[in-house]
Amino acid sequence: MKRSFPLAAIAGVSSLFAFACSSATRVSGGAAPQVGAAPNAAVAATGRYPFTAADTHFMSGMIPHHAQAVLIAGWAPSHGAREDVRLLCERIVVGQRDEIALMQTWLRDRNQPVVAADATHLKMKMDGVEHDMLMPGMLTPEELAQLDRARGPEFDRLFLMAMIKHHEGAISMVDQLFGSEGAGQDEVVFRFASDVYADQTTEIERMTKMLAAQPAGGRNP
Repeated sequence: MKRSFPLAAIAGVSSLFAFACSSATRVSGGAAPQVGAAPNAAVAATGRYPFTAADTHFMSGMIPHHAQAVLIAGWAPSHGAREDVRLLCERIVVGQRDEIALMQTWLRDRNQPVVAADATHLKMKMDGVEHDMLMPGMLTPEELAQLDRARGPEFDRLFLMAMIKHHEGAISMVDQLFGSEGAGQDEVVFRFASDVYADQTTEIERMTKMLAAQPAGGRNP
């Protein structure tokens, strides 16, 4: 049995990861969990900081989040997007595809399940039942269908609104990561999450201005 629903709607999942992180469990290089292991000792043994369940959850969940952004940004040429929206979409496609590869490598190097580059949900098990979960800010199937039907200025408007929400969801995921005890010490996770926060905050500001310049109807400028 599978269910599909936004991650933010499930308080139980948040408490699950909070418990996992508060236990101070660390995993290094896919080895057996070392409860209470000193970070400095782990760094000396493996050359990198240990990672937490919250780190893995963040990297795994950000793959389908990025994959959806790549999908809808890829519609710009065929959906009549105006020039500045097309340029933004090209940047999103190139940048987020590269970041998906980075996250997959991070998971693979640590012997964690590797999420597919075109994943639409994060698969998780709760009480023995597998759930397909949307990450914060991701569009529902109905919202995706509405955007896919749009053309020209209507596509621009819906895309910018959707991507602002999408970026805000990514920022909330970064906040959740850094709010989890012991998370974000891994160098790759820290740098990637920090870049997501900085880059997507900047893009939200840019897209907000682009949306304000969007004509109410008629042709694109």
